[in-house]
Formats: sequence, C-alpha cells, structure tokens
Amino acid sequence: MFGLDSVDSVAHVIQVALTPIFLLSGIASLLGVLSTRLGRVADRVDSLAERLETAEPIQRSRLEWRLSYLRRRSHVLDAAVIMATLGGIATSVAGLLLFVGTLRDKAGISLFVAFGFALLFTMGALMAFLIEMLLASRGIRDLAASASEDEDEAEPLHDEGVKGAAEPPGAESV
Repeated sequence: MFGLDSVDSVAHVIQVALTPIFLLSGIASLLGVLSTRLGRVADRVDSLAERLETAEPIQRSRLEWRLSYLRRRSHVLDAAVIMATLGGIATSVAGLLLFVGTLRDKAGISLFVAFGFALLFTMGALMAFLIEMLLASRGIRDLAASASEDEDEAEPLHDEGVKGAAEPPGAESV
C-alpha cells in the first residue's frame, strides 16, 4: 500500500523526511542566540531609560542617541527572528512534504518551494544577524571613543603622528 510494503521502504521514507530536521536544529540554535542578544539590548534600554530620567541636558542627548541606536539594533534583531522563524516553518513544511510525499506523486514542486523558502529565510536571518553584529561592534567602538573624549588627559592609542603609539606599553622604539 502506497509503496510502503516493507520495513526498509518505511525506514527510507523516515530517513529522508528527517533530513531537513538538521537544518531546523541549526535554526533553533540561531533563534536562541538571537533571543539572547535581544534580551541584552532590552536590558540596556531599560538601564539607559532609567538614567535618562535624572540626566543633565548634555548627558541626556547622549543617552537619547544611545536609545535610538539600540532601537535600530532591536529592529534588525526582530527581522532576524522573523526570518529565522519563517525558515524554521518552511523547513518543517519541507520535512512534512517529504514524509507525506510518498503517499502522493505531486509533492515534488511543493517540496522544492518549501525547502527553497527555508533556505532563503535562513540566509535572510543570517544576514540580519550579521548586520546586528556590525551595529553592535560599531556601538562599542563609538562608546569607547566617546569615553576617551571625556577624559581630558587621555593619550591616543593609535595615532600615526605619535612616536611609538602603535607599540604596546613598555615597548621601546628603535
């Protein structure tokens, strides 16, 4: 019945249907990373919002800029989560179609479309994750730069015009 007349053929169908689940496992791991990053952004927003209430005007503008920046990061993370979730759904549909496809002969096109969407959404989620990581790195560099500007007597770390600036502390120039 339905070409599933032996244990071997049933086992083969199950093996083939479980193949996309490995992609689903990777997507689940990605979603875990994304939700952790989104939680950290939310914690930082809460912290800055509390400081904003009692901030002086100069500090207030910096805090508002940081909150705006964190808002952009959260939007990118939202897009990554949405695309990863859609990729997981499409992967699950592909697995279901592989499993059910043995009962129908016309599941080929649907399977191709579902797995194609799974790959596209997963790639989109990874691209959004990359953008968010770049935003986070830029934010760290900007924060470090503004902190060093606040120090009146801070020496530049990497100024090509300063002799020995590229050397670690304690190293002698030749």
